[in-house]
Amino acid sequence: MGSHTHAVTDAILDTLKRAGAGLRDAGVRFALAGGCAGYARGAAPSLHDVDFALVEEDVVLALKTLEDIGFRTVKPPEDWLVKAYDESGVLVDLIFSLANRPVTEEMIARADLINVAALNLKVLEATDLVISWIMPMSEHSCDYGAMLPMVRAMREQVDWNRVAAVVAPSPYASTFVTLLERLDVIRPVTPPLTGDSWP
Repeated sequence: MGSHTHAVTDAILDTLKRAGAGLRDAGVRFALAGGCAGYARGAAPSLHDVDFALVEEDVVLALKTLEDIGFRTVKPPEDWLVKAYDESGVLVDLIFSLANRPVTEEMIARADLINVAALNLKVLEATDLVISWIMPMSEHSCDYGAMLPMVRAMREQVDWNRVAAVVAPSPYASTFVTLLERLDVIRPVTPPLTGDSWP
């Protein structure tokens, strides 16, 4: 890993700690998501920003909390997240809808408390995390190669039968599960009869 990558990772982890501690202390219902959650669960660092999943009702509290500790907040045109930037320009995405489904209290309750960069934070449950990564796959965004090492590192933490059931309606996501089987990354899943509900 080059020194530039180290610097980027260190900056992102510093932002993660500041934002995560602030949100936790304010009582926001949230969990670490995205690449940082994969990193917390043993995947190689692939960190571009910090993603937190939170229930929509806590968005106002989360924005005020981050503003109070020096973040600049932005409400983009997308209707599924808001953004915050720290002084160094590192981006924090506050995501209240994953794969077109609202983040629920149940999803946050399922999250595991993991020590991330010397801070105990809730991290999305591994099955939820993989679903959130692959469910949005489409003909315009379908990078199986980038996703493979991430899920390979986490494969023993994931309920693959549940993943397969949830993503069954998506030809792109379900094909990725089949690819994992063919590559012997995971054992063959039990074919779902119908799509499972999520989150």
